[in-house]
Amino acid sequence: MRSLRVPLVCLVPGVVLMLSWLRLEQPQRDGWRVVSLLVLALVPALAPRAWQRLALFAAAMLVAVALATRASAHHPWRAAPRLWDGFLDAYDVKLPFDPSFHIHFHALLLLAGFVFAAGVTLAASFERPLVAVGVFIVGATWPATLLTNDRDLLRGAVVLGVSLYLLAALREHPLPSIGRAALLGTGLVAAALAAATQPAVAKSEFLHWQTWKPISRPPAQVGVRYVWDSNYDGFTWPRKTTTVFKVQASPRSLYWRSTTLDLFTGARWVEYRQPERAELFDNRLDLTQNDPLAPPAARDPATWKKAQFEMAALADDHLVAPSVPVGYEPVFSGADFYQGGSGTLAGQLERGQRYAAWSYSPHPTSAQLAATGDGYGQAALPYLEVYPSVAAPPFGTTDREAAMRRFFAEYPDYKPLYSRARRLVGNAQSPYAAVLALESWLRSTGGFTYTQHPPPAGAEPLLDFVMRTKRGYCQHFAGAMTLMLRYLGIPARVAEGFTSGVYDTQSKTWTVTDHDAHAWVEVWFERYGWLPFDPTPGRGSLSAAYSVSSPDFRIASAQRFISGVAASLLNTAALHQDVSFGEKNPGIIFRGTDIRPAKPSAGGPFGIQQRGGSLGKLLAVVLAVALGLLALAKAARRQLRYATPDPRRQAAACRADLAISSPTSASGSRRAQPPRRSRRSCGRSSRSTPAASPLRSRRRALLRCRMRSRPRLARGRSSAGYASSSAGGSAWCGACAASCR
Repeated sequence: MRSLRVPLVCLVPGVVLMLSWLRLEQPQRDGWRVVSLLVLALVPALAPRAWQRLALFAAAMLVAVALATRASAHHPWRAAPRLWDGFLDAYDVKLPFDPSFHIHFHALLLLAGFVFAAGVTLAASFERPLVAVGVFIVGATWPATLLTNDRDLLRGAVVLGVSLYLLAALREHPLPSIGRAALLGTGLVAAALAAATQPAVAKSEFLHWQTWKPISRPPAQVGVRYVWDSNYDGFTWPRKTTTVFKVQASPRSLYWRSTTLDLFTGARWVEYRQPERAELFDNRLDLTQNDPLAPPAARDPATWKKAQFEMAALADDHLVAPSVPVGYEPVFSGADFYQGGSGTLAGQLERGQRYAAWSYSPHPTSAQLAATGDGYGQAALPYLEVYPSVAAPPFGTTDREAAMRRFFAEYPDYKPLYSRARRLVGNAQSPYAAVLALESWLRSTGGFTYTQHPPPAGAEPLLDFVMRTKRGYCQHFAGAMTLMLRYLGIPARVAEGFTSGVYDTQSKTWTVTDHDAHAWVEVWFERYGWLPFDPTPGRGSLSAAYSVSSPDFRIASAQRFISGVAASLLNTAALHQDVSFGEKNPGIIFRGTDIRPAKPSAGGPFGIQQRGGSLGKLLAVVLAVALGLLALAKAARRQLRYATPDPRRQAAACRADLAISSPTSASGSRRAQPPRRSRRSCGRSSRSTPAASPLRSRRRALLRCRMRSRPRLARGRSSAGYASSSAGGSAWCGACAASCR
C-alpha cells in the first residue's frame, strides 16, 4: 500500500490543476478525457524504481498527447501542428473561449493540466515535496492570471491550502502531523485572505505579462475575399483549402448565405439592395417585421433556428447567415440590412469575430407546395424582372402567351430561352411543377456538365449555356434557372454563399472552407416565403425533401401532384438520381455536403451544445471513490494479515502494527536496534494500563522476543554463519508466534 500513497496524495492537486486550466473555456466538456489524463498523470508514481518512473512518464506523455489532440495511431505526427495551432490561439482567442470553435486550444489546455499534474506526481515520488509544491503553484496560478473574476481570492486560498496539504502529506510519517498541519493551514489561509483585502497589501501587478506576445500568429496564407456578382469566365480553386469560418448549429445542414443577386442586367446577375429596417426585439435584430414577403410563420421567433458563427479567413463586409436569414445578434455598429435578410458592415469581418444569426427554414411537402396559388402581390413583382424595370407577366395570368409574344416583339434576345423553358414545363398546373421540371432538367436529365472552365460565351452567356455549350459551374446553373423561372412568371433570385461544409459530431460544428463557395436558387411561394433549390449537378444538396437536390426527395410522391412534361422529366430523373448526386468532373475534387443528420444532437433547442454535468463534481466523485476504496483495502489487508497459520507472517503482522503506532521503529535499521526509549515506553504503558488490549500484548511480546534473541542471533552469525542465524531466527519467530497466540 506504500506505493499507492503518493498517487493518492497527488490526486487532490491533480484535480485542482485540471479544473484551473479548464476554467478558461465555456462550456466545459470531455469529462472522460479529463479523468483519463488525470489517471495517466498519476501512473508514474506506481513504479518502485527511478528509471521505471521516468519510463512510465514518457509512455504516459505519448498517450496523453494522442488523447488530447485526437491524433490517431496511424498519423501520430499530426499532433504537433495541432498543438502549435493551439499555442498560437492562446494569444488570439478571447477568454473564456468555446472549445467547439477552438479544438486545438482545448487540446493544449488538456495537455497543460496533464503535464503539471504529472510533474507534481514525479516530484512527490522522488521525495521532493518542495519541488512538487512549486510545480503545483505555477500550474494552478498561471491560468488564474489569464482569466480573473471576483473569485480570485478564493482560488488563491485553495492553492495555498493544497500547497500546505502537499507539504504535510508528503512527510515520511504524515498521520501524526495532519491535525497540526490542518490547524496551521487554516490559520495561514485566513491570514492571507485578510491581508489580501487590505489596500496597503493588495496592489496591482507590476508587470502585466498577459499582454506580452512573444510569438505572433503568421498571417493567413489565403485572405479569402469574394465579389458577390455573377461571373461566367471560369475560375480555379486554390490548391490548398482555407477555412473561412465555423458554424455551431444543428447537424441538419443549411446553406450559409452571404447575399442575393436580385437584378438581371441583360447579361449577368448583380446585387440590388433594397434597405430594410431591423427591429430590436428580445435582444435580436428582427428583419421580418418590415419585410412584405416574409410569411406569417417567419415572424414568430419560436420558429427560428439559431447558428453561432466564428470568422476565420473571410475578408468580407457581408454578414454570413443560415438560409433564409431573419435575425442577427445586435453586436454590429453601423451595419446595414436589406430586404431578404442580407446585411453588410462598414468595415470587414475580422478573424475571431463571433456573432449569432437566426433563420427561418420551412420544410413543406410536395403536396403543400403544389397546392400553393399563383397570386403574387405587388411586393413580388420586382422578382419577375428580366431586364431592369421590365417584368414578365406573372404565372397563371389570363392570356399570358399573347402577352409574352408582345414582350418578345420588343425584347427578342432571350426568346429561345423562354421557348425551351416553356417546352420543359409543358402545361404545368402550379409554379412548383415548373420549378421541379427545370431543377431536374438542369441537374440530371438535360445533359449538362459541371466544369470550372466553360467554353467562351458571347454577349448572353446564360443563353449560350442553355442552348449551346451546356458546360458551366454553379453560377451558370443558378443564373439560368432563375432567369427561366422569371420568364415563366415565377418570382426567383440567385443566392450566393457557401454549402454546409464538414460537420464534426464531437464539437457540433460545421467547418466551411473557400472550396465550399456556391450559388443556388431561391423561389418565393405563398405562405412559405423563399425556398432554396439547387440545380448544379454534384455540387451541393439541400435538406428539404421538396427539392430534387435533396436525398430525401421522393419522385413517386411528387408525380402525384405534377402531370405532363414535368412529370416525365421527373420520371427520367429517377433513373439518374443515384449518379447525379455526387456526379463530378473526374479532374476536380470537391468537398461533398452530406445534409443527413450525422448523429442525434445532445445539445439545446438550436443544436447549440449545452453544458452537461459539472466537471468539478465528476472529479470530486472520482476522488471520493478512490479514498473510499483505499480505506476498504487497508482495512481488509490489516484483517487478512492475521488469517494465516504461518508464524512468520503473523510476526510480520505484529511488526507492521507496531510500526504504525511507533514511528521510531518504521525503518529497517531501527527495527534491528530498537532504542531503549521504546522499551521503557512499552513498560510504562503496560504498568499504567493493567487491562491491556490484545494488540498491545502482541507488541510487548514482539519486543521481548526481539531483545532476547539479539545475543543468540549475534553468536550464530559469528560462529555458525548462515545456518545458525537461520536457526536463531526460526526460534525467535516461533517464540513470538507462541506469545502472540
